Amino acid sequence: MSKILIIEDEEAIADLEKDYLELSGFEVAVENNGTDGLARALAEDFDMFILDLMLPGTNGFEICKQIREQKNTPILMVSAKKDDIDKIRGLGLGADDYITKPFSPSELVARVKAHLARYERLIGSSEAKNNVIEIRGIRIDKTARRVWVNEEEKQFTTKEFDLLTFLAEHPNHVYTKDELFREIWDMESIGDIATVTVHIKKIREKIEMNTNKPQYIETIWGVGYRFKL
Repeated sequence: MSKILIIEDEEAIADLEKDYLELSGFEVAVENNGTDGLARALAEDFDMFILDLMLPGTNGFEICKQIREQKNTPILMVSAKKDDIDKIRGLGLGADDYITKPFSPSELVARVKAHLARYERLIGSSEAKNNVIEIRGIRIDKTARRVWVNEEEKQFTTKEFDLLTFLAEHPNHVYTKDELFREIWDMESIGDIATVTVHIKKIREKIEMNTNKPQYIETIWGVGYRFKL
């Protein structure tokens, strides 16, 4: 049974999230302030974190940052703020997804299931020999989930690694942002393309010599992105 930690100061919302997730078969723990939530997130093993941004004590951005420094566990950020800047900041700190209040409980459950299913597939891989992709100085070890650029290892979040690997496995194919969102996040984008844009930006910062003139991941204006051989 997957174990989820909800860090949410609005008890009514936390209880609603907990009820729906438990009805869907998950084990759920709740913390109502950021300081206790961060301590528990780092001390215990969870399969996913549902993290509010505006919290007493430690805010959601700082919690996300500290979790991501130690764990690759999926993080779903929740906020009443609708500003893209908050989405971009949260995703840039390593969150896997962002959902804006108010949202339907069924949407929350669907997103949780999608992220957990993908994460479990990834960590459950047991290939005897490492599966490695090598393209022009980039080496991607799919089995160990590690990336080297010109022999220097770079650190990637779960979704950054997934997105880079998918594009590298399909070189010269142009994908729209909606297609990439469906492929990597296992759900419809619902018009939200900021997630893909931010992840592409973070990947470029790690693999490109000059992010203004990318040599690997090209932007095809008006269409999407492709990995260039």
